[in-house]
Amino acid sequence: MSMKSELKRKSLHMTGLLVPLSYHLFGRELTLTLIGISFFLFVVLEPFRIIEELRDNIKKRLRIYVDEDVIGRVEVLEKHINEITRSHERYRVAAHIYFAAASFIVVYFFPMEVAVGAITVATVGDALAAIVGKSLGRHRFSNGKSMEGSLAYFLAGVAILWPLVGFPLALIGSVAGTVAEFYNLPPDDNFSNQLAVALAVYLAGFVI
Repeated sequence: MSMKSELKRKSLHMTGLLVPLSYHLFGRELTLTLIGISFFLFVVLEPFRIIEELRDNIKKRLRIYVDEDVIGRVEVLEKHINEITRSHERYRVAAHIYFAAASFIVVYFFPMEVAVGAITVATVGDALAAIVGKSLGRHRFSNGKSMEGSLAYFLAGVAILWPLVGFPLALIGSVAGTVAEFYNLPPDDNFSNQLAVALAVYLAGFVI
């Protein structure tokens, strides 16, 4: 994926910050409702993204009711979506579904400061790791990740978590998130990232 496409992807990915923002503004219950609605819509629309034949049939029917200009805009949107979709996501569950599922779990089960920190770290850290790794990464590992990208994730994690949970827990949470991001822990790093940070910070809080 080119740097331009990566920046587009991460710009979309940063909309995940709406979750912690919603938590601060509207509280836990409304945030869970909004995440749940988003998840439902993502799941309902997912087959239309994956199955091209289904999309094409719908567009043919739409041509009966919608002018060519609107259809053209739909096709341009599809092109942009395909441009920022990673190859392994073409015919598999996309990142935003995993992200929404993990966000719901984290907001539901963990205290506010842990949930807000975990989701923010997973969003910002992942974006910085990809952008820094692609643009400045010089020390590559066998899985294609770079030392520079992982360091960017770790430092972002510490900076985000420190005001929320304190420095020791920020270090632990950032290490957990960095490891999850580096190894792309299954089922998807957009899912495992949030849970790794939240679990590490929460459990370490009983000890520290």
